[in-house]
Amino acid sequence: MAQERWTVLKVIQWTTGHFQEKGIANPRLEAEVLLAHLLGIDRMGLYLNYDRPLKEEERTAYREMIQRRTGGEPIAYIIGHKEFWSLRFAVNPECLIPRPETEHLVEEAVRIGKGLQPSLRVLEIGHGCGAVAIALAKELEGAEIVATDISSGAHALAQENAEAHGVSGHIHFILGDLFPSDERPFSLICSNPPYIPTEEILHLAPEVKDYEPLTALDGGENGVRFFRQIAREAPAFLMEGGWLLLEMGKGQAPDVAAILQEGGFSHIDLVPDHAGIERVIRAQRQ
Repeated sequence: MAQERWTVLKVIQWTTGHFQEKGIANPRLEAEVLLAHLLGIDRMGLYLNYDRPLKEEERTAYREMIQRRTGGEPIAYIIGHKEFWSLRFAVNPECLIPRPETEHLVEEAVRIGKGLQPSLRVLEIGHGCGAVAIALAKELEGAEIVATDISSGAHALAQENAEAHGVSGHIHFILGDLFPSDERPFSLICSNPPYIPTEEILHLAPEVKDYEPLTALDGGENGVRFFRQIAREAPAFLMEGGWLLLEMGKGQAPDVAAILQEGGFSHIDLVPDHAGIERVIRAQRQ
């Protein structure tokens, strides 16, 4: 490689072809995202600097990023952040990477929450990097939000993200499993619990099963273990008439609806995502 010839454009073109050969989806996009992150500019900045040659240390660092990506590491972990709800969240292997489908959980929580104000109290179970709780704090002004997670790494990261987004004073992050102790009842409880059936974990894409925390993925037999536990314990933490919102996997809606019905919930409804998959289920405590 002649040093003076490896411009931004040439590096992007070479990386795009390399990613295509390795079977990476959206190869051009990922090549640009990685390079833009390395250079500290946005993707438009790449277009404005196509003729700029890369320095030797930049090429070395970029090669390392390419190796990590072709090795299966998620791009969000490589660059250290992921966008969710039009907000940027720091992420690392201690937490699940926020998915676009989880925005449907936020949308429904905001819709219901705005109808329950004032004195709205919200509990999020399994906060991960804090994306859902922070998005709710942004949207539901004045709401009191409590969020729990069993991972100390996720707990620390969520607090950092809340501080970065200026909502740390509106969210009480608790390190612990599922429900908090010594808390007053909530108007709304929401969760994106682990829902991948244990038997399917080994069949997930390598960038998921080899890098993201299994505790945030494994939902036990048939993927409904946490739905059962939440449905059993949630009524004690919900106000009368309060709502429970849960994200589900494809095809799980009938089982989860039956679990909630057995738990004494009413007004059980399903919310599809953009692909038509029944992604969120909402139910009201009688």
